[in-house]
Amino acid sequence: MSKIRLFLEMIKFEHTIFALPYAYIGMIMASFYKNGTWPGWDKFFWITMAMVGARSAAMALNRLIDKRIDAKNPRTADRELPRGAISGLETVGFIAVSFLLLGVSAWMLNPLCFYLMPVAVFFLVVYSYTKRFTWACHLVLGITDGLAPLGAWIAVTGSFDIPGLLLAGAVAAWIAAFDIIYACQDVEFDRREGLYSIPSRFGIAEGLWISRALDVLTIGLFLLIPLYVSLGTIYYVGVAAVAVLLAYEHLIISPKDMSRIDIAFFKVNSIVATVAFVFTFTDIALRLL
Repeated sequence: MSKIRLFLEMIKFEHTIFALPYAYIGMIMASFYKNGTWPGWDKFFWITMAMVGARSAAMALNRLIDKRIDAKNPRTADRELPRGAISGLETVGFIAVSFLLLGVSAWMLNPLCFYLMPVAVFFLVVYSYTKRFTWACHLVLGITDGLAPLGAWIAVTGSFDIPGLLLAGAVAAWIAAFDIIYACQDVEFDRREGLYSIPSRFGIAEGLWISRALDVLTIGLFLLIPLYVSLGTIYYVGVAAVAVLLAYEHLIISPKDMSRIDIAFFKVNSIVATVAFVFTFTDIALRLL
């Protein structure tokens, strides 16, 4: 049990709330858009399993690939791999099991999900290396997480559709925006170690402006979805609430005061994902009554 707790801490399992609600939004919205019904429980189960497998593999890969970097950074030196609480071999085994879960889930969902799985695996693996050669690493992470709602959409519909792509784009921009904020903590370390990020390349102030622009893009893409999916007032209220939360996130931090970065990164963004799901679910639920 203690080892299980260590693995759950290593992959920050509680942070699944950032991406999982959007996978569920993609699932519910896709079924409503394509069939005018709820998705089946089988879709719900296998999409959940696919998300658990993909995110667990991605986080464990990131920790394994960054083990030496994390050991040098005072902020991350106490993580499970650098301090030896979990071995590299154990982590490789955990990654293999996670990818197996993803593969089985994709197979159970539909053929297109299974055939596209290598694309998801590519982004899950490549992201952890991008900060070694490009400041656009945040955008790659955004695309990687944006595959969650798109994958759920394809799991239900078996096809690519414009609203599914818009939802994926909104999530990608949102993830990239708050990853830029998170990277502001490591500017000096990244510059010293030759690592790349938007804050280390352009400065914290400029990085925060880029983050704000990405959040504006997120809201814009959310507002385009009702052009294709029959959503109403409750959905728009949810988008407005998300916009307020994102504005608050930027109000509580500044280049001169990053002391509340944990509130901005962890708490606000977990609420953002929950609010987006609750309002979208409620809007669709009322239309399906």
